[in-house]
Amino acid sequence: MTLGNLSLGMAAILIVTKEKVSIDMLFIASFLVALAALADRFDGKLARRLNAESELGKELDSLADLVSFGIAPMVVAWRVGLYTIGWIGVIVCIIYPVAGAFRLAKFNTTVFEEYYTGIPITIAGAIMALVNIFNCYLMLRDNVTPMSGIITSLLALLLAYLMVSRFQIRKR
Repeated sequence: MTLGNLSLGMAAILIVTKEKVSIDMLFIASFLVALAALADRFDGKLARRLNAESELGKELDSLADLVSFGIAPMVVAWRVGLYTIGWIGVIVCIIYPVAGAFRLAKFNTTVFEEYYTGIPITIAGAIMALVNIFNCYLMLRDNVTPMSGIITSLLALLLAYLMVSRFQIRKR
């Protein structure tokens, strides 16, 4: 499941890095990120059920999450609107996965008793996938403007902040 998550994230990146990309392909790439979130949701449960939890699996999961929910959503976001705001879009495309990497490293090195700190990168990536799907819809309507890039960048920065914040989520 973890390698499926990673594969879906890589596929999303590869789809949108072609020179000419249709709106359909951008939508599919966004959908693949959302699908990766489902795979990530079940990989831990499957590992526990099969009694196959390990430190290797935990680290592999974090690497897959960084690709699928840190890098892939921002590469797609660039192609569906962040490009309209130039260097600000570039900076946002860097800040978001850096915050996600920090959150993942913190998660792997901290023992959480009752609460997780910061929103998981999977949730942030799934939200960005939905934002990207909405921006694909705007592209279909020829409504992509610098304002959609600004709104997308503000949402990405908010999610980046929430990943590294002291915001707490109760463990289940």
